[in-house]
Amino acid sequence: MKSLALIASVMMLATGSANAQTPAVGQQTAAPKATQPASAASREVAAAAAAIVDAFGRHDPKKYFSLFAPDATFIFHTTPKRLNTRAEYEAEWAMWEKEDGFRVRSCKSTDQRVQILGDVAVFTHSVQTELSTKQGPSTVQERETIVFHRRGGKWVAVHEHLSPLTSNVMPSALTID
Repeated sequence: MKSLALIASVMMLATGSANAQTPAVGQQTAAPKATQPASAASREVAAAAAAIVDAFGRHDPKKYFSLFAPDATFIFHTTPKRLNTRAEYEAEWAMWEKEDGFRVRSCKSTDQRVQILGDVAVFTHSVQTELSTKQGPSTVQERETIVFHRRGGKWVAVHEHLSPLTSNVMPSALTID
């Protein structure tokens, strides 16, 4: 019963935070007004993120992986473990292509937000990806966080985390006694 109450509390918190308005791309969380112009750093991060989404959406792994640091880490809901380097992710991608016929057909980014934290930036957004595999075409709805670090005057992706987009509705199988 206690765990059920905890689940219900977490669901209510998640619903409340999901309904909160977030600033658009280029706006920092510390900005007093949503209409404040985007900083140069925010625009640079948004452009770096757009390049990643574009390369991914065109199924251009060479360009896509070049936008991540060699020591970048990756957490995907579709893989059983964290990928600790870009090379590990490249190997995983190659396996998907070979074994599953994996191919990205398109990727659309919405609900974007950039937060600048000194030489670190956090980019969050929702993505709709059109994929194809040996099993046929599919559409995937996900949320993604990409962490950037300013290195040598450039914003470089150092971490990516992908989660399935879920509903804020409490599961119907959950009953309260």
